[in-house]
Amino acid sequence: MTAPLFQSSIASLPLLSKGKVRDIYAVDSDKLLIVTSDRLSAFDVILPDPIPKKGQVLQAVANFWFDKLGHIVPNQLTGIDPESVVAENEREQVRGRAVVVKRLKPLPIEAVVRGYVIGSGWKDYQETGAICGIPLPAGLKLAAKLPEPIFTPATKAEVGDHDENISFEQAQTACNATLADALAGTGKTGAQLAEEARNAALRLYKEASDYAATRGIIIADTKFEFGIDAQGTLHLIDEALTPDSSRFWPADQYAEGTNPPSYDKQYVRDYLETLDWGKKAPGPTLPADVIERTSAKYLEACERLTGKTL
Repeated sequence: MTAPLFQSSIASLPLLSKGKVRDIYAVDSDKLLIVTSDRLSAFDVILPDPIPKKGQVLQAVANFWFDKLGHIVPNQLTGIDPESVVAENEREQVRGRAVVVKRLKPLPIEAVVRGYVIGSGWKDYQETGAICGIPLPAGLKLAAKLPEPIFTPATKAEVGDHDENISFEQAQTACNATLADALAGTGKTGAQLAEEARNAALRLYKEASDYAATRGIIIADTKFEFGIDAQGTLHLIDEALTPDSSRFWPADQYAEGTNPPSYDKQYVRDYLETLDWGKKAPGPTLPADVIERTSAKYLEACERLTGKTL
């Protein structure tokens, strides 16, 4: 097995799904193996070129946050070494880029928290003076810091589709409809779980953004995913506060009224915007310099946040 790992090929466990970035395998009836590949998606299209060490960066950053923020809400981690659940000749595939997690029932929403007006939130604000129906002060500039972080849930899109912003009331309705059977006998409702997720997401964002500021990084926004166990207990799942799920800005390059550079796949997006491409699969190949610069940005974000070098 040579790096970078584009796709896992584990034969000792049943493959359940391949997402944009992660491959999920069944360990047993209550545990999963999640392998984070080097795949990169842009505009919801998986591109043909992997980004070296991207999967290791995402896993290292997520594990860092799971450990640092574990006092706020339980998370998916089991503490089991991923190398112990695969065949000996497959250990290289999971080393540094996989976790063994609890099988949990996902909430049907993306738990998005925004601390700054940017991206789809900026477009929404320009059109309505609000984001996801939450009124905001008039006269805010692009990339302005909000008076307080806001919770703006979104639908979960399938591969190739786009997430759609929804109101908190719509999020509660979605959770009621999807979680009714899973919550039977627990005394909880989906609406209550949506409220728990909102409260947890805001706390997670606040503590993470305060810490990141000490490392010279602004977390403009981020999205969390949550799941529940058989007792209806909320857990943080999937990834947490990575360059794929968050908008990280270098604090020393931030200026209100401009779109700051990001510690993520911005180089890739910028390059793709120069192409005559319909933003539909199959995606175009990437030049070597774009791949190299993108990998460097992911690595820099990891090192600045965790203080460790991969």
